[in-house]
Amino acid sequence: MAGHSKWANIKHRKERADKKKGKVFSRLAKEIISAVKQGGADIKSNAKLRAVIQKAKSANLPNDIIERNIKKASSSDQSDYSEVAYDLYGHGGVGIIIQAMTDNKNRMNSDLRIATNKCGGNLATPGAVGYNFDHKGVIQVDKSQAIEEELFLLTADVGAEDFAIEDNIYIITTKPEDLYSVKEAIDASNTPILSFSLEMIPKTVIECSKADQEANQKLFDWIENLDDVDALYHNMG
Repeated sequence: MAGHSKWANIKHRKERADKKKGKVFSRLAKEIISAVKQGGADIKSNAKLRAVIQKAKSANLPNDIIERNIKKASSSDQSDYSEVAYDLYGHGGVGIIIQAMTDNKNRMNSDLRIATNKCGGNLATPGAVGYNFDHKGVIQVDKSQAIEEELFLLTADVGAEDFAIEDNIYIITTKPEDLYSVKEAIDASNTPILSFSLEMIPKTVIECSKADQEANQKLFDWIENLDDVDALYHNMG
């Protein structure tokens, strides 16, 4: 496992922790509704719902919100949600990936057209940007909550791929399928975790002029404020 990271300060992190947490909770609520719509509200017979609830509990989504959304999904008036992803090009050729979950794809498409009309950038064909990114699990631990060598060895033993330090935070990278097992190992050591998520990590970065950086920042902010958007990734240096 490498002891450094080339992407640690690439991912757009302008959102405060509380707002990011709100996005995670909103996404999980939608996933619960979708799982119930597809397989029913019985946890025993609906494997997808069981998996989503386990993920929701790992993210500390309150039980009353879980139960409320299971009940909400059982109503015929409640729309189903579907996952959507978009590839965009920003200013200076920067690649952008948007992940969202929506009950109205036409509205989502319209919202992105408005964003690019107002802030610049262009929607790209599916996959045009995505091949430049790797799908990874990312866990963040406050540096004050763990001893570097102990955490490094613990996570390496359970399959972590990379270990980095960025702004007093340990950043552990995993394969997507290993995210939860590495998280569980850290939990078992009684080490608090700041956050854990699946993310898209750029393979290379694009250096932009200050003008392009500012224009892209405006585009990022606009898109991230859309209700259906869960995450935005880019390769701007």
